[in-house]
Amino acid sequence: MSELNHFDEKGKAWMVDVGDKAATHREAVAEGVIRMQPETLRLIVEGGHKKGDVLGVARIAGIMAAKKTPDLIPLCHPLALTHVGIELEPDTVQNLVQCRATVRTTGSTGVEMEALQAVQTALLTIYDMCKAVDRGMTLTDIRLLKKSGGKSGTWQRPANP
Repeated sequence: MSELNHFDEKGKAWMVDVGDKAATHREAVAEGVIRMQPETLRLIVEGGHKKGDVLGVARIAGIMAAKKTPDLIPLCHPLALTHVGIELEPDTVQNLVQCRATVRTTGSTGVEMEALQAVQTALLTIYDMCKAVDRGMTLTDIRLLKKSGGKSGTWQRPANP
């Protein structure tokens, strides 16, 4: 396992210098879910929510969050993102909405944090828009699925046994 690189030799937090790293095409995919009551999901799916298009607003929120990641995570580098895609899939059997974010850039550092931030914010937006009818919603299973690019190459989450 690699060493933590956000600390200097004296143990002080610092921003990693990526100036000498090669600019490569980088991509990260993250996912997460929000579980809710069946009636809450029905309101979302049928478009009957008083606040409007819950999934459309959540999609935009996720895109905006990816672009704002360095404003929220102190040691993240500002990146010129070339793509942020947010997929929101309702599952009426399990009473949840699954979110998947795909983020791309060409640069000297990866976009894992941007993908994770996009997922969390999209799911939090669903919570915010629906909390008046269901305060018991649960955000869960937020995780990186895949990253590619850079010196370390491709990493993919192993399939669950």
